[in-house]
Amino acid sequence: MKIDAVRKTAFAMPLTSPSFPPGPYRFVNREFIIVTYRTDPDALRAVVPEPLQIDEPIVRYEFIRMPDSTGFGDYTESGQVIPVTFKDQRGGYVHSMYLNDDAPIAGGRELWGFPKKLASPSVRVERDTLLGTLDYGPVRVATATMGYKHRQLDLGAVRQALAAPSFLLKIIPHVDGTPRICELVRYFLEDVVVKGAWTGPAALELAHHALAPVAQLPVLEVISGTHILSDLTLGLGTVVFDYLAHPQGA
Repeated sequence: MKIDAVRKTAFAMPLTSPSFPPGPYRFVNREFIIVTYRTDPDALRAVVPEPLQIDEPIVRYEFIRMPDSTGFGDYTESGQVIPVTFKDQRGGYVHSMYLNDDAPIAGGRELWGFPKKLASPSVRVERDTLLGTLDYGPVRVATATMGYKHRQLDLGAVRQALAAPSFLLKIIPHVDGTPRICELVRYFLEDVVVKGAWTGPAALELAHHALAPVAQLPVLEVISGTHILSDLTLGLGTVVFDYLAHPQGA
């Protein structure tokens, strides 16, 4: 293959058979279980990178079921999102993600910088209970329960919340192991259609694991449980801060 052909062909790894296609990436019937909880403020400050700022010691633990996603197929993921502020803009910092499909792991890490790792999350209904679980290997590290569709939420307010920006720390190493890319990325969910949204009693249990350290942000108080069914497009990101261009800080 000629050099020009490499330049024209290259999109993602591997060159001749990328793990995921170009976007846009549309999700149909994307289902969220979100348990919002209060955590230890010192633990939170230890994992949120500047220039992001924390207002309150709050974490959203999310289980997301994606049965129909362009290019990525059918998969489930789970992880933690931390409410933050960037230059007076409120959003969420995606701290951890665990999922069960190679294509969105590769695409999420390479394109946006999502902190994705391979694990076994699940979302299902057990009689009158919504149940979200996360297993890392044979070890159960997260369990969320929520009453099934107890009270309907305002769909406009939920759509507005989903439209808020999210932030990621994208890190790609050089061949010598030093960082070649280290950037704060902002992205938005686009063309959001909220088909239903509910709240109800919720509980969350996190267990310690060396390689899935979700319990480093301990559950001190559960604030709310939210269940959402939606269609949406995952927008591509923009770089809002380059750590290598600002080695002495913001």
